[in-house]
Amino acid sequence: MTDRPQNGPVDWHALSPEQALERLESRPDGLQRVEAEHRLADHGPNQLQQAESRPWWKRLLEQFNNILMMVLIVAAIASLGLGHTLDAAAIFGVVLIIALIGFIQEGKAEQALESIRQMLSPQAKVLRDGRRETLPAEQLVPGDIVLVESGDRVPADLRLLEARRFRTEEASLTGESTPVDKQTAAVEAEADLGDRTGMAYASTIVVQGNARGLVVETGARTEIGRISEMLRGVEQLKTPLLRQIDRAGRVLAIFILGAAALTAAFGVLVHGQPLSEMFMAAVGLAVAAIPEGLPAIVTIGLALGVQTMARRNAIIRRLPAVETLGSISTIFSDKTGTLTRNEMTAQAIWLPDGEIRIDGTGFSPEGDFHAVRDGEADPAALDMDDHHALRHFLKVGVLCNDAELAEEDGRWKIHGDPTEGALVVAAAKAGLSAARLRDDHDRHDAIPFESERKYMATLHQLEGEQYLLVKGAPDRLLEMCHRVRTEEGDQELDVETWEERIHALSSRGLRVLALAEKPVRDVHELTDEHAEEELVLLGLVGLLDPPREEAIAAVKDCLAAGIRPVMITGDHAVTAQAIARQLGFAHTDRALSGREIEAMSDADLEAIILEVDVFARAAPEHKLRLVQAMQARGGICAMTGDGVNDGPALKRADVGVAMGIQGTEAAKEAAEMVLADDNFATIVGAIREGRKVYDNIRKTITFLLPTNGGQGLAIMLAVLAGTTLPVTPLQALWVNMVVAVTLGLALAFEGAEKDIMARQPRDPDASLLDLFLLWRVVFVSLLLLAGVFGMFSWILQHGGSEMLARTGAVNMLVMGSAAYLINSRFLVGSTLSLSGIFGSRPVWISIGLIVVLQLGWTYLPFMQLIFGSEGLSAGHWGVILAGSLAIYLVVEAEKKILRGRGKSGSGRPRDHATGRDEAEAR
Repeated sequence: MTDRPQNGPVDWHALSPEQALERLESRPDGLQRVEAEHRLADHGPNQLQQAESRPWWKRLLEQFNNILMMVLIVAAIASLGLGHTLDAAAIFGVVLIIALIGFIQEGKAEQALESIRQMLSPQAKVLRDGRRETLPAEQLVPGDIVLVESGDRVPADLRLLEARRFRTEEASLTGESTPVDKQTAAVEAEADLGDRTGMAYASTIVVQGNARGLVVETGARTEIGRISEMLRGVEQLKTPLLRQIDRAGRVLAIFILGAAALTAAFGVLVHGQPLSEMFMAAVGLAVAAIPEGLPAIVTIGLALGVQTMARRNAIIRRLPAVETLGSISTIFSDKTGTLTRNEMTAQAIWLPDGEIRIDGTGFSPEGDFHAVRDGEADPAALDMDDHHALRHFLKVGVLCNDAELAEEDGRWKIHGDPTEGALVVAAAKAGLSAARLRDDHDRHDAIPFESERKYMATLHQLEGEQYLLVKGAPDRLLEMCHRVRTEEGDQELDVETWEERIHALSSRGLRVLALAEKPVRDVHELTDEHAEEELVLLGLVGLLDPPREEAIAAVKDCLAAGIRPVMITGDHAVTAQAIARQLGFAHTDRALSGREIEAMSDADLEAIILEVDVFARAAPEHKLRLVQAMQARGGICAMTGDGVNDGPALKRADVGVAMGIQGTEAAKEAAEMVLADDNFATIVGAIREGRKVYDNIRKTITFLLPTNGGQGLAIMLAVLAGTTLPVTPLQALWVNMVVAVTLGLALAFEGAEKDIMARQPRDPDASLLDLFLLWRVVFVSLLLLAGVFGMFSWILQHGGSEMLARTGAVNMLVMGSAAYLINSRFLVGSTLSLSGIFGSRPVWISIGLIVVLQLGWTYLPFMQLIFGSEGLSAGHWGVILAGSLAIYLVVEAEKKILRGRGKSGSGRPRDHATGRDEAEAR
């Protein structure tokens, strides 16, 4: 077969159907099955290249790509080299367990999207061996003949051979929500994508008619495939939490290794201790001070957020996106279908004698008509029998129209263009049946709507006379009309008055159409000349794609939480501004168009990005530039979208949010989060969960580090003083492990605090370990140090062995940490209440578990053999519990002092537009 040339793509839209068939050596009745199999082998399956999933071994190895884990691995290898096999095995075991926890949880998160993948179940009706059959779309090859009809998703790029009233919705590619009329004639090779009327592109939806098409491109060579490939070149940013964890890990590692080295050197040089013994003391200090459970706790906290969001229809594809949601300061959102319902509804009709408002939204044919007087609608419904002009206007709207209204499974649906469907619904509200009108008034000929002419015309017999009916863009029809029809008869057309009415409707967020007519004689085939002169204007109709009710509430919640929603749409600026006002956006006085964005430099766009909430007539490259401009101003951005054209911006955004039902696979692949219900309000719930997750991670870090700090300080102090170590390296490892997997995990289940959605977004550049947290870590570490050394010294002074003293010290450390866990439920707020102490079931379950573990560690013979522990008496336990209670009360006293000084513990407020501190913004 003669394949496409190797020197570049073919302009299929510029070839006639016959030329396209000849080029691909195909026939109108399809390929032979054997030939199709050969072509499938040559071209590969008709599917987009999926991002390579990481193999399990690579995902496991990535769990060790952490400086704290690496330090532990080096410590284990060194211990093994010095013959400390048990210590080395224990360190290796802990590292492996922590890595496995992260590996399993991350694997679950990656699989969470599988339930909504392949939602389209693409099938194709194809001619093979001259017979029609249904095949998986993946098996299509260039040269196949495909049949498509209303409701189908186009399975590949097609050069149309036949088209009958065929229209496709190409918003997923071009961003233009208006369906495009298709035909079979060739167009100029330089024609824009939206003007290639002889082509039907993969992923687009057929909204009307049927067609037969020749498959010319498949897989990655389709238009959708080309945009998918473009996504691979978009840089993806690291999330704030990952940056902070990496930075904190490096600081901790350097500090801990430095302290361990200096401590060992001090022991050798000052106290004359053996080098090997001091090396193991340094290893013990590092093992004690390094929070090896921290990466696992962060991963588990994020994974819990993933599971919670999945139950609420927000599927998280990448774990760190959970935390990033808490930093979001701007949401860039597509309009159609995301903020609006994508159900066009006629809201107003402007006749020569005045305006009429129509009740109802959506496709349900229920609602009354009300006359407008002095700008207000009359509460009384119009009697349609008394308004001949209105009935005639609605009749013309139905006849010059191809859409159909049907009730299916208790729901009203439109078959065809939603814009035309709105006129059919409006007529049904007036008691006019579209089917009956069309039966009574046969259509003799028609000129279909095309973007170049901006109107549709039909020829009918009305009231015994032949009439030409026209529906189209109001500015175009004003040029074609010379008179206007009133109750008193035809009058001269006042163009300025009607232009004011068009603007008035547009400023309310309505899309405006005009209807006109004229009597004609002896016309059997319509031409443009018939339609474009001496028309009589009947009036205007304003159509609304109503905002989602839940989106209005979601926008309000966003603004209260310091999050700025921004609309990016392909609609006209006036319409977009009006919809933004209905949704409650903050800045709607100005809208920027795509052309204005193109004319701006990056610096100019960054300067204006905070002042405009509506961007109209925007193309994919504009969306990407807007996200980059906001990020350059310090904002953390989410981008919602469902089309392929949204993909690059979805990938570049800090959190890309794709629609799960209407969204394309390319959009889902580019996004961090997929909304299974396509509901904008779900994003607000996800942001709330993201803020809660970050709060809980912060609380967990504040809890874990003092436990490590207390142990590390105890070992350091013992070496510096030349005394016996109160805790051995192996015992320190045990404490770290059990505290991390029991007590540390409990805080990940804490509920959200009451004011969590009344705060400004947190500053992503703020240090995870700010001065407040560092103070708390040092303060509690000193308290635990005092408890550990106090218990160790007290038992030795009362004749206890070193093993017994160490057992007491370890249990003091663990029980003191358990008491501090209750403090940590609120960083500054008081827990001195029944709800504060007993309000968290996970906290008390973890305390119960660690008590059981410590009792086993203390009294079971095999645990005593491994860890060098010894049974404690009741008196020892009494001192331990008293010391734990003292730690709890001292921390509560410190919190009270901080509250008195007005310390919130949540950081400074931030400007909602950029996410920066308010002081900095000013």
